[in-house]
Amino acid sequence: MSAPVVLIAEQLSPATIAALGPDFEVVHVDGTDRDALRSALQAADAVLVRSATQIDAEALGWAPRLKIVARAGVGLDNVDIKAATQAGVMVVNAPTSNIISAAELTVSHILGLARHLPRAHASLSAGEWKRSSFTGVELYEKTVGIIGLGRIGALVAERLRGFGVELVAYDPYVTATRAQQLGVQLVTLDELVERADFLTIHMPRTPETLGMIGAEQLRAMKPSAYVVNVARGGLIDEHALTEALNEGQIAGAALDVFMHEPPADTSLTGLPNVNVTPHLGASTAEAQEKAGVSVAKSVRLALAGDLVPDAVNVAGGVIDEYVRPGLPLTEKLGQVFAGLADGPLASLDIEVHGELAERNVEALRLAALKGIFSKIVSEPVSYVNAPLLAEQRDVEVRFTVDALSESYRNVITIRGSLTDGTQVSVSGTLTGPKQIEKIVEINGYDVELPIPEHLVVFSYTDRPGIVAVYGSLLGEAGVNIAGLQIARDEKKGTALSVLSVDALVDESIIERLREAIGAERLVTIDVDAL
Repeated sequence: MSAPVVLIAEQLSPATIAALGPDFEVVHVDGTDRDALRSALQAADAVLVRSATQIDAEALGWAPRLKIVARAGVGLDNVDIKAATQAGVMVVNAPTSNIISAAELTVSHILGLARHLPRAHASLSAGEWKRSSFTGVELYEKTVGIIGLGRIGALVAERLRGFGVELVAYDPYVTATRAQQLGVQLVTLDELVERADFLTIHMPRTPETLGMIGAEQLRAMKPSAYVVNVARGGLIDEHALTEALNEGQIAGAALDVFMHEPPADTSLTGLPNVNVTPHLGASTAEAQEKAGVSVAKSVRLALAGDLVPDAVNVAGGVIDEYVRPGLPLTEKLGQVFAGLADGPLASLDIEVHGELAERNVEALRLAALKGIFSKIVSEPVSYVNAPLLAEQRDVEVRFTVDALSESYRNVITIRGSLTDGTQVSVSGTLTGPKQIEKIVEINGYDVELPIPEHLVVFSYTDRPGIVAVYGSLLGEAGVNIAGLQIARDEKKGTALSVLSVDALVDESIIERLREAIGAERLVTIDVDAL
């Protein structure tokens, strides 16, 4: 029997090849040469790439034997995850390989802004000697605001404490206990932008966080303040930032990431008070080696048929075939739960009820945690780091399994308590021969609807005419309601409406909707395709 073929499509470190071991036939190809890639993929069981090789639906169609695509890095923009999932191909990356490098780059940019290092270098290189033009500031006793206390944000906090700064942070999902451990004071976003001398952002890019530092926040900052973004392009509104810098609303900015890369417009990158780098967060020898070794280990696991902790789409390995369809369902339920929870978690209960109780369902616990934290933290979340993320946030996680399920063959429930005492829950199941993923309970209300890409969930005092009100308002805004479920605890009590809609609902429409129906609670939730 011939050895499995591992295709190396880009330059990787010798340590990556060594980590693969002697059990595979290793083939090298220039992944940017589409003809060469097509030919090489015909016999490949695994392919390792970095950022230049496009593994899209077309490339996946060239690879009848392919079992795993491994990206030696964090981002997955060059891999079509949806097409890979449909083809039954696992996708893995190296989710923690760059966290130290990204944190160190953040601190480098803060120091560069404080002491005007790039401009001073350019001036002296041009033959000038203008010491008085580059008078900077000390970090000592300055206030640094960190938006997002995930693993990178926490590492930034650790490194900055040695400079004697005051650390404040905004992260709605971090408990006061965790912040205290990091030596950080939790504040609101409004307070953070007002107090910060340096602001650094470490959040995932989602519809909710896109442009979260915009014109309003920049106007509220000190004229002497600086902003830094090495996380995701678009978290800081680039147009608003350009205006703020031109008008002197803030002193400067440092950016490693952009909404479009490379940025075609130099109106922001060409400003004298902006320090820019070309997405170098993971560009260190150590991060590249960690990434290569990490994905090489994942390839070994996948081709041996073992569980692959860093799989981002499907879990491989020795998961019971009866349990496996529940993994994407549970992960999506986790995403819905995260959307319903609007504060830091104190505890989580992940429950499996029904016939699944006879099987090994530990992977469902991991899938639930992966789904929840993928919507909360900035770094990629996998089966291996999701439990650690819960532990870091002092979230007590309980996992229970029992054979009793009254209404469905199997039901998976995620329920949790927030630190303010609020209770949140969501349940789901797979129904019918096609195993359709459905939500069957939200916050104690019985519903039944397929899990859509976009959800609007709100509660209100039950009374006539409410459906007409929100139906009309959404219709005027051009938002199509694809599905609707209404549940209530009693007549004229509290009702819950769950809408599946065809597109994202603008925040201005949400505010009008909240006001029009007097909603006690209204959230929009976006569920990633898996």
